[in-house]
Order: sequence, then structure tokens, then C-alpha cells
Amino acid sequence: MALFDLVFQGGGAKGAAFAGALEVLVAAGHTHRRLIGTSAGAITATLLGAGYSAAELLQATAETLPGTTNPVFTTFMDAPKADDFSTAQIANSQTMELLQEAHVPGFATKELFNLALRVDLFRELFSFNECGGFYTGDAFLAWFRSKLQAKGLDPDLTWSQFVAKTGSDVSVVTSDVTEPEMLVLNERTAPQVPVALAVRMSMSIPFVWREMIWDTAWGTYRGRNKVDHIFVDGGVLSNFPLELVAESNPEIIEIMGNTDPNGAGTLGLMLDQTIAVPGAQNSQTPRPRLRTADRVTRLIDTMTGTSDAEIMRKYPKLICHLPVGGYGTTEFRMSQDRMNLLIDAGRKAMTAYLSQMGLS
Repeated sequence: MALFDLVFQGGGAKGAAFAGALEVLVAAGHTHRRLIGTSAGAITATLLGAGYSAAELLQATAETLPGTTNPVFTTFMDAPKADDFSTAQIANSQTMELLQEAHVPGFATKELFNLALRVDLFRELFSFNECGGFYTGDAFLAWFRSKLQAKGLDPDLTWSQFVAKTGSDVSVVTSDVTEPEMLVLNERTAPQVPVALAVRMSMSIPFVWREMIWDTAWGTYRGRNKVDHIFVDGGVLSNFPLELVAESNPEIIEIMGNTDPNGAGTLGLMLDQTIAVPGAQNSQTPRPRLRTADRVTRLIDTMTGTSDAEIMRKYPKLICHLPVGGYGTTEFRMSQDRMNLLIDAGRKAMTAYLSQMGLS
């Protein structure tokens, strides 16, 4: 049996492969010490730290909406509602500015805008332009908070409270785009940040989900003020933060803690787009309704798939490559059969890795 510091790469919907890989890792008798991840990896790391077993993570991938056979994950691409926009956002929006420049009579401007708000696609476009993303991310946040509650945790607990309750050492990565910087959120760096919102920041794929803004109540990051800074997906700057576990220097120790470097091995779970998922055909999953959203999600797939290349070349033996080729980062509407192929590919990849490393 081995003890590992586990690193989970970001990859949105492709993160379902982690569930299969972890099932095999646990069945072989291996356990974890520190946990760190970006985006989908942040979700997995935090749920493990909250007390979820590999079996429970597998169950989560098969959850359906009450009274339906529709996977819960299909709700994560949630179009904003008409009342999601404040009066100030509407009044100061570029849409209203354009209506005024078109010399639409004042009495008709509000009526036209209210009519447009009845259309899902308009609300998505409005949200994209004014809030930084087509989708709200509220459905994901509600789901994640419910997962914390199911383990007896306050859904609004902070990192300091999370550690006090669970004893787990979990870190998640996000990107500050106001003052370009990768942030690693945990009990040491941002003790007052709510865990659920930290994970929501980490998975906020640019232009897909709304940006997150640092609140005064969240305190500081490593003693520095971040109030009103804008945050998006950690994958923008580090989609696979393996170096934070594999390497050590004073700054990394300050962020990740002064743990015994020989006290645990390092294992990175990489979502490898270059390896096809056995048995998976071309995706029939519905693409986003807006052509712009479709282009953006394809761009994000390319961007996140090419980041962190140097660190992966540096530590090849520390990485288990999970096949995700042909799957999209925002493919949350995939069928259960297609998801099962992804999960099984994760199982097989971990089985092969443990055998190769003499750990099976």
C-alpha cells in the first residue's frame, strides 16, 4: 500500500474519468495525503477531501434529475433567468446603449428589452457580454453545496472550517485576470474563502461560465487584498499543477505546507486528449445552441489541452494518462453510455499504470 499526494488535471466533463481511475487506485489499497486540482480536478480533490469514497464519486456520475433519466450534469450549462440581471446591469449595458444609439424611443426601449429577455439565447448572449460567460454556474454551485451538506458539512464553510471539520489538506487552483496570477486556494493561503465558491472559481471556464469576483468577506490571499478582482478557471494559468507537489522551494512550502517530502509519493492524474477512449464513436452530444458558445468551448478544449506541457515532460513517471480523446470539456450533456466508456477508460489506464510501476 502506498500513500500519495494526488494531483488532478482540469478538463470539465472529461473529469468523469477520475472516478474510474480512483476506483482502481483505492481497490489496490492506496490512499492519499494532500489533494490538489484545477477545474474538474478541483471538484474531485475537494469531494475526496470532504469524505467521499471512490465508489460514491462513481455514483455521482450516474445521478439523474428527480423523476427523469436525465443526468444531473446536464443542468450545469444553465442559461440565466430574466431576473438574474440587476437593474443597474441592464441600465448600464451595451444593449441599452445600442438601443439608444439607434434612436429607439425611450418608452419603447424598456419594452423591447423585456421582450428580448424572454428568449433564452438572448439572455445567454447578454450574460456573455455583461457578465463574462454564457451560463450562470448556479446549478453547479447548488449541486456542489448539496454534496458538502450530504457529508454533514456547512455548504458555506470556509477553508479554515473545512480543515477543522475534515482534517483534509486540499488545494484548488484559479486564475486572477485583474492582476494576472495563478492562485492556489487552501487553508494556508485563503482561510476565509468559502470552499464551494473556491471550487466554482476554479471551474469558471472563460466565456462559458460567469466570472467570479472576490468579495470583501473572503479576506485576503496570502495577506494581499483581492477585493473586486475577477477570477476564472485555473486552467488558464495552470491546468495540471503537478509542480506544487513534485517540487519544493520556500514559496511552494508557504502555499502547500511544510510536509515531509518523503512521506508520500506523487501521482498526477492527467486527462490526455491524445489518447482515444476505446469504443467511443464520434460524439453525438448536442453542442451549445449559440454558434459563438460552440466556438468558445472548442477554443477552451485546445487551450487547456496544451498547457503545462513542460511539467508533464519533466515528470513522466509521476503521471497516469487517462484517455479522454474525442470528449469535450463542456460535454456535460453526454449520454450515460458515453460517460461509462470514459469512466472505464480511466479504470484501465490506472490498472496499467499501477502494473507498470509495480504498485498493483
